[in-house]
Amino acid sequence: MSERDFKMAASLDEVPLGKTKSVTIDGRAMLLCNSDGQIHAIAALCSHADEPLACGRIRLGWIACPAHGARFDLETGAPLTGPASEPIATYPVRIVDDMIEVAI
Repeated sequence: MSERDFKMAASLDEVPLGKTKSVTIDGRAMLLCNSDGQIHAIAALCSHADEPLACGRIRLGWIACPAHGARFDLETGAPLTGPASEPIATYPVRIVDDMIEVAI
């Protein structure tokens, strides 16, 4: 990834432990997730029924879709439980001076 591939998304303070923040970067809706102090960037919608993941529960490196309970790995986007069978997109993240930057 080159320097210009990363875009500022939010400050670290805006994504507290166990919480999410919805952002749009270059027209892509995504979700920043803080799981055990590690920031992940994932697609904002569940791959099962295009339901928003923003209110999903975060635990042990996964997020659960609040609509149907499907769980997704925050690192890879892989579905961990049904009813989802397709992965969600994940995006590279880096922290620079307490700012979260995401590459598309």
